[in-house]
Amino acid sequence: MNSKENTESTDGQPLDEDLSAEVKLDEDIDDEDIEIIACDEEGKELDQEESAGSEASEAQEAREEYLRLYAEFDNYKKRVARDRETAARFANESIIMDLLPTLDHLEIALKHSRNNEDPEAPKDGLAEGVEMTLRELLRTLEKHGVKQIEAEGKAFDPEFHHAVSQVESDDMDEGMVVEDLRKGYIYNSKVIRASMVSVSKAVTETAGNDE
Repeated sequence: MNSKENTESTDGQPLDEDLSAEVKLDEDIDDEDIEIIACDEEGKELDQEESAGSEASEAQEAREEYLRLYAEFDNYKKRVARDRETAARFANESIIMDLLPTLDHLEIALKHSRNNEDPEAPKDGLAEGVEMTLRELLRTLEKHGVKQIEAEGKAFDPEFHHAVSQVESDDMDEGMVVEDLRKGYIYNSKVIRASMVSVSKAVTETAGNDE
C-alpha cells in the first residue's frame, strides 16, 4: 500500500496547503541554519564591531547603575545607623529635662540655708540633708552623661551661658560671669540648658571722678 502524506488535521479536517507547507518547512529547519543578527533600536543591522561596542556600552551602563544603587544603599545604611545611635545616646533627655526643676529647687534651698546660717551656730541637719541629696543626685546623673556647666569666673560664652543682667565690676574684666543665677547642664556633649548668668561690665566713671 502506498503511503499518503498526511493532509488532514487531528480533527479530520483537511489542512490548508500553505499551512501544510509551512509545517513541513519548519520540520526541515536545523538549529545550525539559524543566524542571529544584531540590530539597533531602529531595526538596522549592525556589523560585528558595532554589535560588540553596543554590548560593551550596555554593560558599562549596567555597571554604573549598579555602583550608583550600591552607593545609595550604603549611605542609607550609614544614615540609619547614625540616627539609631543618636536616638540611643539621647534617649533619656526628656526625663533629665523633667528633673532639672527639682535640682533647681534643691540648689535654691541650699543657697538660702547658707545665707541665713550663723557661722557660730551648729550646722542645720536639714541643710546637710538637702546638700547630700543634691550631691548624690548630681553624681547619679553624671553616670548617665549629665554634667553641670561651670560658669562663675569664666568668660561669657553664648553657647553655654544666657546673660540676664550686667553688673559693674572693678575687680573683674569685662565680659566675665559674675554670678550663676541658675545652673546649666550638658548631656553627652549637648547643651540641654544654658546657665542663666549675670555678666560683668566696665565701671562707668562719673563726672565727679573725672575731676
